[in-house]
Amino acid sequence: MVKNNHVRVYKSEENLPREEQLAHKIATVAADPVEVSPEVTDMIINRIIDNASVAIASLNRAPIIAARAQALTHAPTTNGKGSSVFGISDRVSPEWAAWANGVAVRELDYHDTFLAADYSHPGDNIPPILAVAQHVGSSGKDLIRGIATGYEIQVDLVKAICLHKHKIDHVAHLGPSAAAGIGTLLGLDVETIFQSVGQALHTTTATRQSRKGEISTWKAHAPAFAGKMAVEAADRAIRGQTSPVPIYEGEDGVIAWMLDGPDASYEVPLPEAGEPKRAILDTYTKEHSAEYQAQAWIDLARKLNKEHPEATDPANVKSVLIKTSHHTHYVIGSGANDPQKYSPTASRETLDHSIPYIFTVALQDGAWHHVDSYSPERAGRPDTVELWHKVTTVEDPEWTRRYHSLDIAEKAFGGTVEITLNDGTVITDEIAVADAHPLGARPFAREQYVNKFRTLAAGLVEEAEIERFLAAVERLPELGPGELDQLNIQAAPGIIDLAAAPKGLF
Repeated sequence: MVKNNHVRVYKSEENLPREEQLAHKIATVAADPVEVSPEVTDMIINRIIDNASVAIASLNRAPIIAARAQALTHAPTTNGKGSSVFGISDRVSPEWAAWANGVAVRELDYHDTFLAADYSHPGDNIPPILAVAQHVGSSGKDLIRGIATGYEIQVDLVKAICLHKHKIDHVAHLGPSAAAGIGTLLGLDVETIFQSVGQALHTTTATRQSRKGEISTWKAHAPAFAGKMAVEAADRAIRGQTSPVPIYEGEDGVIAWMLDGPDASYEVPLPEAGEPKRAILDTYTKEHSAEYQAQAWIDLARKLNKEHPEATDPANVKSVLIKTSHHTHYVIGSGANDPQKYSPTASRETLDHSIPYIFTVALQDGAWHHVDSYSPERAGRPDTVELWHKVTTVEDPEWTRRYHSLDIAEKAFGGTVEITLNDGTVITDEIAVADAHPLGARPFAREQYVNKFRTLAAGLVEEAEIERFLAAVERLPELGPGELDQLNIQAAPGIIDLAAAPKGLF
């Protein structure tokens, strides 16, 4: 059974025992040799395919070019054979592979998600764990166990501890989860994982300004940095180096000064000894390249495009009111009070965090494309800008309640839309979850993950390489020690020009 673990701040003189500290309990879960169930293994394979899809689609985007160039200046170290970088055959030091591949996976905001007390993209755990696995010659089963832990710890932390209300970026949950996953992968003892988790948390707390205002390219780098820090934390811990203790509960620790303060209290769910790690099954991927809270709204807008084409013309529309959850309204809706969310010259990173923009384009086009829907030409189209500025959001308490519900059957990420036409007609519709959600109209299964990969890899990867990768990943449990290089993907000749990368210090 999952056990809720009470977490609070302790004064130094209270001398909280190590085994009662959250980081130690996380480490104990990571060190538990429990087997991974077949359905979890299948979903891990799905998410490796999913990550590969979005990474390949990003290969020639500026953040990936820069991160890849940085990684290529760091050759494999002496204690292993190095790790692969998406798209190329070169090997680099594992922490830098985690960096380059982490940026590639996150850049398009197009992979998996889990939302509860906080937000997360649990697939961000895969690049650092896979990089270490390739470096040390792990097997497919080792990798599966490590990824299952990474997902479990991140989802459990996200269920219990809210970071965003204190303006702390959500990658503060990723550093500890990736460190725990690396610990499981390597079969480290509890004490070493404990020190690694503490160091990873200590080095990955940052403000949410990376997702506010004019959103920069750092949005894609932030989780990659957390993954890189997790690899480095594991290395230091293996060498016997220690971390701040207690990192969560100390009177000068993360909770006391960055989160809910000295009177904070949390109940963090963690599996008990011998309990399978199944949290990945609570997560969900994206059909569309946009913030997860936009997924359902794209699907609803596509539906309205067909049923009410008159609503696509701003000349017919008086207003569009979206009633939704607190998060959607205040983070990616008009409640954020960010003028950039209504600016046709805003960055792609900003537009994919603007529900007014996304709903407008999906409504007018009846579709969504990971490149074309964000192009400057598309964002600047006069009729789009006119309709876009008629879209506002408000918080609806019931949608907020459903957003935070722990009952998967009623947890929702959508809302209700009211489109008022100039003739007085009001078009009303609602959606609870995205079509691709497990409870949606068209839930993603292996077929959809494979199709997403084929679609995004088309023209960038040769057909034979596509087939080779898919065959390899679907045999993941059978891959032996040293065979995880098969999970890398080579871009087609001429797709990547390494010489064109920007120059830096390294």
